[in-house]
Amino acid sequence: MADEATLPKNFVCKVDDAQRVQIEVYCREHGWTFSDLPYGYWKASGSKINVAAYHSGKLTVQGSNTGEFVLYFLEPEVLHTVGFGYDNRSEALSSGPITPHGGIDESGKGDFFGPLVIGGVYVDSTSGAQLAAAGVCDSKLIKSDKKITDLAQKIRNIVNGKFAVVTVGPEAYNRLYGNFGNLNRLLAWGHAKVIEELLTKVPDCPRMLSDKFGNENLIRNALQTRGRQIVLDQQTKAESDVAVAAASILARDGFIRIMAKLSETAGVTLPRGAGSNVQAMANEIAGRDPELLQKISKTHFRTWYRAMNLPEPEKIPYNNGRLF
Repeated sequence: MADEATLPKNFVCKVDDAQRVQIEVYCREHGWTFSDLPYGYWKASGSKINVAAYHSGKLTVQGSNTGEFVLYFLEPEVLHTVGFGYDNRSEALSSGPITPHGGIDESGKGDFFGPLVIGGVYVDSTSGAQLAAAGVCDSKLIKSDKKITDLAQKIRNIVNGKFAVVTVGPEAYNRLYGNFGNLNRLLAWGHAKVIEELLTKVPDCPRMLSDKFGNENLIRNALQTRGRQIVLDQQTKAESDVAVAAASILARDGFIRIMAKLSETAGVTLPRGAGSNVQAMANEIAGRDPELLQKISKTHFRTWYRAMNLPEPEKIPYNNGRLF
């Protein structure tokens, strides 16, 4: 992948109606300026960035903040793809030498319904090569739930127990979010829990790698004594690392399993993400059982406030493309 400083300053993709609305909501919530667009729905301007949505379904992003907007919001939260900054799709998994280390990734942070799941996997040169040969890659590149489940089992077998998964169900998530008051702090706490658990299984793990989501000190400060001795690296698009990619699959597998159970509880198939279809489902559940909605969703999302007809919190200032 290209270095973050040299990422492209423009991006073009196709979006459907629900995705376009999700992007519009995000831009409005972050205080962007909207204007009319010939042959389009709207043009939104933020800090050093412009986003335009056309009637054809084309979406264009331009400006020096394009990289962070696409990396931290558009791809992971709307498109559910990986590719920006890669010269070609084969780069989605690094091909360099694999040294012993652990990788961490999470699933569910952008989904209104369901849990937050954080996974961690330790690899060495042998297991790393086996994972790559088994087809392990960033979970966002895998559209089939069955393939996620199958790969997750292969990962568990290959690493022979050297993995950790922390699942934070919606009720616990809402309680913890209330305590931390910030998603990045909650993520740091979850990452630290995974690191500590993985270190009990692999005490000599020299290094942990995770995707960059905030100040590294957030994770460092959340670690206990054992974890503070490890080298902790954060980098953009860390999912190109085989350990992080494997962790993303274990996390996604955990998310899928819990979502299936919550769907049974709700009596409906709960949609993923935070688009208009999710809002419609939240409205329906709130109308018949508001207590149930609180038990199966993340209540700091604006989706919750709208479903419950509550005043929405103040808009969050745009922060270099990051959601929180």
